[in-house]
Amino acid sequence: MDAARPGGSLLEAIGSTPLVRLRKLPAPDSAAVWVKLEYFNPTGSYKDRMALNMIESAEARGDLRPGMTVVEWTGGSTGSSLAMICAFKGYRLKVVTSDAFAREKIRTMQAFGAEVIIVPSDGGKITPDLFGRMAEQAKSLAQEENTFYTAQMGNPDNAAGYEPMGREIAAQLDGPVDLFCGAVGSAGMLMGAARGLRSRGSEARIIAFEPASAPFFSAGTAGPHRVEGIGLGYRVPLMDEALCPEVRPVEESAARATARRLAGEEGIFAGTSSGLNVAGALEIAGELGPGKTVVTVAVDSGLKYLSGDLFSPEAAQP
Repeated sequence: MDAARPGGSLLEAIGSTPLVRLRKLPAPDSAAVWVKLEYFNPTGSYKDRMALNMIESAEARGDLRPGMTVVEWTGGSTGSSLAMICAFKGYRLKVVTSDAFAREKIRTMQAFGAEVIIVPSDGGKITPDLFGRMAEQAKSLAQEENTFYTAQMGNPDNAAGYEPMGREIAAQLDGPVDLFCGAVGSAGMLMGAARGLRSRGSEARIIAFEPASAPFFSAGTAGPHRVEGIGLGYRVPLMDEALCPEVRPVEESAARATARRLAGEEGIFAGTSSGLNVAGALEIAGELGPGKTVVTVAVDSGLKYLSGDLFSPEAAQP
């Protein structure tokens, strides 16, 4: 599909993101921790990868044609990525989201020309019930004529869009990846990147993370939290337990504190789920010890969270 893109187009800016080693946050006697900086993608999110692959794979099959409308439900980053790609390719986009998610994401979707439908939350909390209502609204819109529903949660093109990330990591590191880890929403990133690593001969151990207040995979219970994009509270079709048999809960407070430390000490400006990824990676790195390599992902830019409390002066107080 790359060959069909016009030379020098926006779409060629997706992927090939930097991989950097943390210098200050890991303990001296821990494994090395490397972070893939996915906010270098055009919308500041790793979701650009999967959105592009879902759209172009559908075009290749003939499921999506000129004049059609694309529909999806999303916490915001997938919607922003789809909105950018649909704007570039000339498709209309209808996005179902909620007031539980960052205002910056909603405004980004609107800036790209998407029609945004807001489903109200329970006091800004992210809950399984909220996701269910959003999905039902999207399914209803998808019944309209001349519509293509990307259905990211069960779409294998989602995970396939992240396989290049795994191949990039294998090429960027001078040595083996001992462990690759990241939080699970749709599970597309973790599964796709893991398969990309496997395709390059990596035998890396794969570990998934989820919010400790919503430990569906690790404890079988759902719950509310405020980490956008992950912890859906139900079994997602793309999750492959054979590839990733271990899921660990991470405290949201640790995720938020780590996001602030990433910015203040490492110069990495990323959101709450990125903080959760790094908090979990640091814990595992301490267990593995020196001589090992842990890789995780900074999934999006901290610029998407400035209207919330993640980086407020009050939050930074001890």
